[in-house]
Amino acid sequence: MITSFSEGFVRATESHAAWGMEQLEAFTGFVPSGPWTADLEACVYRQGGLDLRVGLLGSFDQSDGSWLWAWANPGFAGTRVVAAAEALRRFGEERGVPELAREMVDLSSFDDPGMAVERLAFGAMGLLGAAGYIGVQAGPATRAYLVPDDPQVPFKAPDPVTLPRVLLTAVGAVPEADPRAVVAGYFARHGLEPRPAEHGGLGAGLPNGSSVDVAFDAAGRIARVNVSAVGPGAV
Repeated sequence: MITSFSEGFVRATESHAAWGMEQLEAFTGFVPSGPWTADLEACVYRQGGLDLRVGLLGSFDQSDGSWLWAWANPGFAGTRVVAAAEALRRFGEERGVPELAREMVDLSSFDDPGMAVERLAFGAMGLLGAAGYIGVQAGPATRAYLVPDDPQVPFKAPDPVTLPRVLLTAVGAVPEADPRAVVAGYFARHGLEPRPAEHGGLGAGLPNGSSVDVAFDAAGRIARVNVSAVGPGAV
């Protein structure tokens, strides 16, 4: 009985948590609201007049709490729409991450299977470096999850105003994660050069000339996020 994600999954995905949360907010704001359709043979998802090239991650059976990776679905195995899922399978096999390498993942024993599948898709988004992920109701008890693979989707740049919230929210949303790995991963994903900060903290310069310093307490938790901004909107 699996009631939580494996150590391998947590360690593999924690460094993407803050960047992923920031990017997912941007992606959600980019996609217009409206009814959706999908042509998975053509790798196209349509919503609100926007066409996106996508890949299929997998599907979640709400009736029994099981996740099936797209590469293991007989209807899609071997097709181009499962390329992203295949890449995750290879990663899982090479790095020993069972959630990525198994055809089916049983999430039924988690406290909230619905939240667990969102965490699984969010982790997949981060590992792929995808610009977001999409979860849609594809049947009475089935949700399908997709990732965009389309250059028209913008990637979010670091924002000194929202950065403290992003870092703190990401750590709170992934309680098993190492906060230092979350912060370091955010810096790395944005190509920011980390530097030591006071009392063992981490800091970095931001693209607009601002700087951020993150302090950790004795338990390794984020104690403080200080952003020194420049120009309009300085905080």
